[in-house]
Amino acid sequence: MPLNRSKKKTPMPTQKPEVRRCNFNEVALGYSEEEAVSEAQRCLQCKKPGCVEGCPVQVQIPQFIKRIAERDFEGAIKIIKETNSLPAICGRVCPQEAQCEKNCVLGKVGEPVAIGRLERFAADWERTKGIRPPVIPKKLGKKVAIIGSGPAGLTCAGDLAKLGYDVTIFEALHKPGGVLVYGIPEFRLPKIIVEQEVKFIQQLGVEIKTNMVMGKVLTIDDLFEMGYEAVFISTGAGLPKFMGIPGENYLGVYSANEFLTRINLMKAYSFPNTDTPIKVGKKVAVIGGGNVAMDAARSALRMGADEVHIVYRRSEEEMPARKEEFENAKEEGIIFDFLTNPVRITGNENGWVKGIECIRMELGEPDASGRRRPVPITGSEFIMDVDTVVIAIGTGPNPLLTKTTEGLELTKHGYIAVDEDGRTSREGVWAGGDIVTGSATVILAMGAGKKAARSIHEYLQNKKWR
Repeated sequence: MPLNRSKKKTPMPTQKPEVRRCNFNEVALGYSEEEAVSEAQRCLQCKKPGCVEGCPVQVQIPQFIKRIAERDFEGAIKIIKETNSLPAICGRVCPQEAQCEKNCVLGKVGEPVAIGRLERFAADWERTKGIRPPVIPKKLGKKVAIIGSGPAGLTCAGDLAKLGYDVTIFEALHKPGGVLVYGIPEFRLPKIIVEQEVKFIQQLGVEIKTNMVMGKVLTIDDLFEMGYEAVFISTGAGLPKFMGIPGENYLGVYSANEFLTRINLMKAYSFPNTDTPIKVGKKVAVIGGGNVAMDAARSALRMGADEVHIVYRRSEEEMPARKEEFENAKEEGIIFDFLTNPVRITGNENGWVKGIECIRMELGEPDASGRRRPVPITGSEFIMDVDTVVIAIGTGPNPLLTKTTEGLELTKHGYIAVDEDGRTSREGVWAGGDIVTGSATVILAMGAGKKAARSIHEYLQNKKWR
């Protein structure tokens, strides 16, 4: 295999900023075959690959990259799918720079191999050729219920189906995918990609029931009475958090959840051909500094806002958003107001937002998160004129299901308490993803789903709890 000695990644083609800021089409356009082969040839094929250790779902990274370098694209995607049933999604939205690519040896002398881009290439190549239906294994005659069809639920369901279990996913919304469909914008993750990945899970024999608000329609006790022998809870953490400042009840103030759900899942961007439009003003302020804040700000721009600000109480260095998302937002014209914290939202006589009162901050000593604590600067208050405010400071667990499940231990913040294998305090019940960890990444949720699937399989084979 020839070796590419370049110290830099092969660039990913993208839409130009001045074009993409006006549409919802995917920003990154993907590698061509030649670009993918060239990038794959940078891989050193380490004998002890740190990249695999950094992957929560243990994809055999050097092996699939070697296949791409040899132009065996079918072999590459086959290797990936041995451990990852959602490669087209992971290749687009996972923070590889903090996981597999972080451990790449080439990163010590230059840029690491573009593992995520190569994973996306392999998955997209397969899609253009036609995804072959998987081989459905012999059934074991045991039923497992999955609550929630986000990345953790889909992964757990896929792994158990491959082992021969009859798996049913119960999804609260009208479309499966969880945060993949309601939280991540079309320009980062096209919904057709999610639909095709979900279809692959269904082809494994997994049944998906939508419009099932568990805890209301059915309880976990009901599921056991219906013959399910194990339950995996992966409902995510979709309860919006607000700042608790005056004025949050004005019209034109949204949680990021509502804002993005209306746009992503309910197609508000296709107004007037939609049943769920959303009003976006000309000057928008998004409060927060994570990936969700970036998604909300970039979506507001595409919805017609003239000016979009991200208001963040710390500095750029402390911002938790992916570097790639931050750079994309800057290129598109998003304005960043660092070391700025809202203290009050103001409104007009009709009840609509007209501005936010902010105070300047400075960084003090590190807090529990390891980041320097923002401290208000006395007398630095000012008014920012805006007509839309989106609060993107995180989410919490929805108690609807946990309140109807006796014997389920929770943490002090209301998340489900689990052991290292995802087992809860209730026999036969596992949990994973954001309902356990709080808001985290897609790939970490998938890792939790895989771990739970292994534990469920062991339990159902032995029927021994702990």
